[in-house]
Amino acid sequence: MNLLFIGDIFASPGRRIVSEHLRDIVEVQKIDLTIANCENAAGGHGVTPQIAEELFALGIDAMTSGNHIWDKKEIFDYIARKPRLLRPANYPPGAPGAGVVVVRAKNGVECAIVNLQGRTYMTSTDCPFRSADAILETLGGVNVRFVDFHAEVTSEKISMGWYLDGRVSAVIGTHTHIPTADTRILPGGTAYQTDVGMTGTYDGVIGADRDIILKRFLTGMPVKMEAAKGNAELHSVIVDVDEANGKARSIRRHTIQGD
Repeated sequence: MNLLFIGDIFASPGRRIVSEHLRDIVEVQKIDLTIANCENAAGGHGVTPQIAEELFALGIDAMTSGNHIWDKKEIFDYIARKPRLLRPANYPPGAPGAGVVVVRAKNGVECAIVNLQGRTYMTSTDCPFRSADAILETLGGVNVRFVDFHAEVTSEKISMGWYLDGRVSAVIGTHTHIPTADTRILPGGTAYQTDVGMTGTYDGVIGADRDIILKRFLTGMPVKMEAAKGNAELHSVIVDVDEANGKARSIRRHTIQGD
């Protein structure tokens, strides 16, 4: 079975290119399950219930997030009643929503999607490694398991890949918005990439207007970030998983350049 994971959808340029191309990708690439990270979908800062519903309506089966999930306060109630929108599972007890969901793919196979967040240079959270252990103990006979690890530093992401190798189908990193060139299958059968990249415009600085960001670097003064304008790119990976044992057969990057 084929899993599609779309990297951090950033603001309206990212949403637009997903709406223009997702249906064709699913059909041509024979996708059974579509996952996307949506934590920057609302102007680069969080996601609103309305935008989440629009993305689900495009055919996305489940959405992950990260440290920006709480930027829009109206998401608090929504995420508590919408299990297919995840927040990192290693937030302390009491946070609304959940960090894992089991969904049924188009081919009828149950798939677990897990969202974790790193701790280095990030908001303080519980240990993502031990949280992963606790989640995997609950999954029982669900063989297909996808992990979005939303983290800053490459060493923490690679460590998570090795830690979960052979226990999950894929560990794909998000957050830095820059795609990495280390797409591979680890020895235990886990597909891995340190960062899938961003779905948005690359004419700015990780999705934001470059002039505003340059001003911040040059002056050291706080600025109000705005999404960059320009042609967007859709960055994703397609993972072929053996549903009988949950091992990845292949992983490849799938990129679309906007018009």
